[in-house]
Amino acid sequence: MTLVDRLDEYGKPAWITLMILGFVVFWPLGLLTLGYMMWSGRMKCSSKGKVAAYESHGLTGGKSGPGRWYRPSKFSGTSGNRAFDNYREDTLRRLEEEQEEFQGFLDKLRQARDKAEFDQFMADRAKNDGATDVDADVEDIKEVKS
Repeated sequence: MTLVDRLDEYGKPAWITLMILGFVVFWPLGLLTLGYMMWSGRMKCSSKGKVAAYESHGLTGGKSGPGRWYRPSKFSGTSGNRAFDNYREDTLRRLEEEQEEFQGFLDKLRQARDKAEFDQFMADRAKNDGATDVDADVEDIKEVKS
């Protein structure tokens, strides 16, 4: 009888103990044991475990997969109070409209800021170009006189 067969007789606790001892003695042994347990399927939960027990007692509502413990109300997506649902829909619609208006305002504000920065840049450039042209003209005159 091999070590694997002997550990399988004792079940998961024996494998976990071996893995922990492997980590304590020399960490690659523990890592190797963990890898073998995952590769061989010894770490998987059986499908006939706790979920099957809950389903057999009818506690999951016949659902499986994510959210199986939650039973949605008959008013899925609503609170059950029509007045509140109408108020919520109106409020959400109004907030969406306000958000769109605010985004439009921000876009206009950015365009105005960009235009002001561009106009300032062009004014500075025109001022610098004008000064450069005058300096160049003065130098040309000096060259002609010499």
